[in-house]
Amino acid sequence: MGPSLATVHREAHGLLADNVIEVGEGPINAFLGDQPHMAAGVAYVAPGVRAIVFTDICDSTQQTEELGDEAFMQLLHLHDETVRSALAHHDGREVKHTGDGIMASFNSAAAAVEAGIELQQALRAANEGSEHPLHVRVGISVGEPVTDHDDLFGTAVQLSSRLCTVASTGGIAVSNAVRELCAGKRLTFGEPVLHELKGFAQQVPVYEVVF
Repeated sequence: MGPSLATVHREAHGLLADNVIEVGEGPINAFLGDQPHMAAGVAYVAPGVRAIVFTDICDSTQQTEELGDEAFMQLLHLHDETVRSALAHHDGREVKHTGDGIMASFNSAAAAVEAGIELQQALRAANEGSEHPLHVRVGISVGEPVTDHDDLFGTAVQLSSRLCTVASTGGIAVSNAVRELCAGKRLTFGEPVLHELKGFAQQVPVYEVVF
């Protein structure tokens, strides 16, 4: 055993190891999980702050009544595929399906907004000439949500959900914190509009993404 390994073991445990056995990648990864693959010189960070995204199909109940279950399910599948494609392109993680929308999280506020733009632009293209166009609202907030059994809870989640309800048809509504974290990015936001959101004592400034 080399002197460096002996020193590390002694300082960590207060004992001198009799022997040090080299362990290959297979056994150690099975125990600890795969190591993150980062470019040289790039620090690995798993922040507690997350950008939370909610999508919601506009007038889903009315569309179900008008189109019938089978036709509406086709729209829902289009929504799901479009959202999941945008998540994959911008390192987003689907948290759960909400029935007529998807909740997702991102490590980057800018990536969340870019994913929202991508999915809305994809839907605009799909709607051209479509007999049954699909319109979706998107809400994005940022904060430190509470994690429980792969689900997320807390103020950031609630705010994102409320922002989704006040977003324009085919639009993306974000909080002031999201807009500030996107400073320096090639993203454009409209003027703030104050909204009374359920669960929030004071009016909340809401920004629509311009794209």
